[in-house]
Amino acid sequence: MKHILRFLLSVVVLSCSNDKDQDMMEPITFLGEVDWVKNYGGSGEDTAQSVIQTADGGYAVLGFSNSMDGDIVGKTTNVNDYWLLKLDTEGNLIWNKTYGGSKDDRGQSVVQTKDGGYAIVGYAMSDDGDGSNNEGFHDNWILRLDANGNILWEKSFGFSGHDHSYDVVQTDDGGFFFSGFLDVTSSGGEGNTGKGSYLTRHGVGEFWGTKLDANGNLQWRRYFGGTNNDRSYGVVQSDDGGFVLAGSSESDDFDITDPKGSYDFWALKVSASGVLQWQKSFGGTGIDKAYDIAKTNDNAYVIVGNTFSTDTDITKNNGESDVWLIKIDDNGNLIWEKNYGGTLFDAARGVNLTADGGFVIAGNSKSIDVDVAENLGENDLWIIKTDAQGNAEYQKTFGGSGIDFGFDAIQNDEGSLILVGETASNDFPELQSKGLTDLVVIKIK
Repeated sequence: MKHILRFLLSVVVLSCSNDKDQDMMEPITFLGEVDWVKNYGGSGEDTAQSVIQTADGGYAVLGFSNSMDGDIVGKTTNVNDYWLLKLDTEGNLIWNKTYGGSKDDRGQSVVQTKDGGYAIVGYAMSDDGDGSNNEGFHDNWILRLDANGNILWEKSFGFSGHDHSYDVVQTDDGGFFFSGFLDVTSSGGEGNTGKGSYLTRHGVGEFWGTKLDANGNLQWRRYFGGTNNDRSYGVVQSDDGGFVLAGSSESDDFDITDPKGSYDFWALKVSASGVLQWQKSFGGTGIDKAYDIAKTNDNAYVIVGNTFSTDTDITKNNGESDVWLIKIDDNGNLIWEKNYGGTLFDAARGVNLTADGGFVIAGNSKSIDVDVAENLGENDLWIIKTDAQGNAEYQKTFGGSGIDFGFDAIQNDEGSLILVGETASNDFPELQSKGLTDLVVIKIK
């Protein structure tokens, strides 16, 4: 990565012309230059966790907010609510809506549905306001919205403990599947379809996958893990209709058969009906945590997170924690692994596929050496663009003197990169701070 061209990078992306008589292919040049930076929020704490490009070429951003002023409209309590923003192609706010009640509700993932609406998931404590039910502490909470953000239906799934959902996909049959974790100790073994009661011995947290039909009715749910802390943060649907879940595991028993260290990247695949097909651990003897997964064009998967390890599956570490990206095949076999970072703490939270078969990674960095060209103070938002083999082609940090985090990034249809996160800096270039933390959206053309 020392030879990264920081400001000029030619990536050929196929672009179809509007000429009805012929299909013209034109190259799009990725310059690596910042096109615009936008921040949204109020006087409180506001963050973005997920971004997608919408069918109209704009963007939908999901996060959560405890502000009651500024850009946030119609909010009357200073607790966290899901917060969904609809932006146009230039990042200008078209509309934004909050969803929640009188307790802590945190949005984590958004998808646009086939009819142009949205599905959003996260975890919620409220049983009032927009929430109709809560079984105790946080529950998995999914909302189905129309194209204008109005609620069509909402459903809560959980038990008496802390149950979180972090990622959602609309499935091939028009339903939904979301992943997260379940506190099995508090549920007394409930929350599972098709397994024996002996699994009530699991505890702390389990990977938890839930399948709904198009109307939000529960079809099945399964949990997987061991006696320690296991949490799923990302999910994709596989070509055969099953699901691949990725996250981290601290366990070395029950469903985990080949642990590598303290915490590992842990991935598993289930069939379309929730039957476990394989599970694999990746990492070293240190702490390794995965936070997102993306499906590749060759029916494989990339998983991203951070690693403190220097051994076993990790070939090198630049210092403290590095961003770690791995590629596995559809049977869970490791194809390659790459790390990115400097001598301080660097971590990733999101990964998505780019048009050239490469990947865009969102995260944060404290480093100012090795793979990181600049640090603007404390944690910075950090974006990395790689080729299909995980070789870094571009990287850039954003931030100010405060603590800033990047959580998700995508490539849009024109080849530009969109990075979202949060900033606590009151000296973030081009921005005027609105509150304690602001939601930030950055376009790199």
